[in-house]
Formats: sequence, structure tokens, C-alpha cells
Amino acid sequence: MKALLSFLLVLFAPAAFGQATAPDVLVKGITDDVIQIIRKDKEIRSGNPRRIAELVESKILPHFSFARMTQIAMAVNWRRATPEQRKALTEQFKTLLVRTYSNALTAYRDQVIVFKPLRARPDDVEVTVRSEIKQKGAQSVALDYDMEKTPEGWKVFDVKVGGVSLITTYREDFAGQVRESGIDGLIKVLAEKNRSGETKKPAG
Repeated sequence: MKALLSFLLVLFAPAAFGQATAPDVLVKGITDDVIQIIRKDKEIRSGNPRRIAELVESKILPHFSFARMTQIAMAVNWRRATPEQRKALTEQFKTLLVRTYSNALTAYRDQVIVFKPLRARPDDVEVTVRSEIKQKGAQSVALDYDMEKTPEGWKVFDVKVGGVSLITTYREDFAGQVRESGIDGLIKVLAEKNRSGETKKPAG
């Protein structure tokens, strides 16, 4: 799972693509460039925290819809949150996910990604870019990106590894924490995890 998560970092970096670029074309076009950066940057491959943080901040954040991701993870509790709580939840969840992706980046080891044809109509505002991770000596694993069309271009709002949503893996934890100590309690727990550098370790 950790090695597969590294592709979250690989596939979404700002490049000279217009907002009208099809989501699969966007992902494919960026992939090769960023993989080359990872392969050539020994500091990233060795786990240099500063270089990894720079890569995440510049390449990952612009292409993820963290508000939508947080809404999915919160489920029904999102509607119960105030605007201030929603803002705080989004910021804390974003930090948690960035830490997770940063930890995964160092696991990249020349895996090959194969994209499948995009099944979408021209007027679709939500699509799934489907791909498959191939690694020597291991079974291929599906890696799919749910994306939405926004005024700023296509953005990722969920990622599925082997059919399992990485965002919804947080849903049960979040719901349990809200039941125990309310939404403010969840915000506090997330803030404490972020200060300590703790991230969720998905099964797999």
C-alpha cells in the first residue's frame, strides 16, 4: 500500500496544461515528467523531509479538492458542522493527507503505471481516471482517481487502491470521534496528530 500511495504524488504536478485539458490526458502528460524528477532527485529518494515537503506543496496541493475530500470523510457530520468547523476540518485533514503522501513518496521504486481508456461524455463534470500499477514480482493493482471539473480545472476528490477508497478509510474513525467528543473534539484530535507527525496507515 505504501508503495502504491506514492503514485498520488507522481501523477499530479502543475504543468503547462490548459484547464480544458481532458483529465486522463492531464494525468498521463504529467506522469512522465514527475517520475523523471523523482528518479533524478536523490534527496527525495533518500527521504529528505525538506525536498519532499517542497515537492508536495508545489506539485500536489493544487490538484486535489481537499474540501470535497473532507466532506466525503465526514459523511453526514459535514452537514452538522459550522462554516468555521468545516474550514478547520479541511485544513487539518489536508495536513494529515499531505503527511501521508509525503511518507509514501520515498517508497517509489520504478513501478509502471498503465492507463485505461477514459469512459466519459464531453459534458461530464465528474469522471474516473482508471489505471493499473504493475511491479515486477507482484500482482497488478488497480489505482483509480475520481476527479471533478472545477473553475480551476480538474481536481482529484478521491483515490481508490484495489477498489478501496483511501478517503473513506477515515470515515469510521471520524464518525467515532464525533460520537465521542463532537466535531470540535475531532478537530482537536487531528491537530494533535498533525503536530506529532502521526498519519493513518491504511491496510494493505
